[in-house]
Formats: sequence, C-alpha cells, structure tokens
Amino acid sequence: MSVSADKTWFVYLVRAANGALYCGISDDPQRRFAQHQCGKGARFFFSSPAVALVYSESCSSKGDALRRERAIKRLGKGAKEALVATGSLMHVLDELPSR
Repeated sequence: MSVSADKTWFVYLVRAANGALYCGISDDPQRRFAQHQCGKGARFFFSSPAVALVYSESCSSKGDALRRERAIKRLGKGAKEALVATGSLMHVLDELPSR
C-alpha cells in the first residue's frame, strides 16, 4: 500500500477579511491556511486576505474530500455559516440542492 493511500485528507473553510467563506481540500489544513495568508494558492484571497481557518473535517481519502468539498460548495451562505457554527454537516443537509 502506498503512503499516499494512507494519507488523511481534510475539507476546510477559511474566512476572508470581507466575511466570505472559501472551501478547499488539503492533507494539512493548517499549512494550507498559512499559504493562503501569504498570498500563495487560491486567487480567491487576492482581493480579500484569509483571516481565519474556521472549519476542518477529516476524510478517509482524497476522493471523499473532493466529494465533501463539492457538497459544501453547493450549500447556501446560511448553511455554510451554520456548518462553521455547529461544526456538523448534519444540521445543514436539507440545504443541499437536489440533482
């Protein structure tokens, strides 16, 4: 089994200075947040810098993290704020658009 297969992946939310929430995945959310703060990585933070890592959730694989990221990105602003406040996606599943 390869080392990357054993790696834990995370989906995370970072708050920007303007209050917006950015969702991403990483194998090290703290390191990735530091990169966002230094201006490396997502263009999302060019106009409003990253100020806080407000949520992270471990996933069993990169694929699971990508699926969770996609689900979170489909949530409305209120549902994302509820996720940050409660730390649980269970409270906001009703907000997911059906496909």
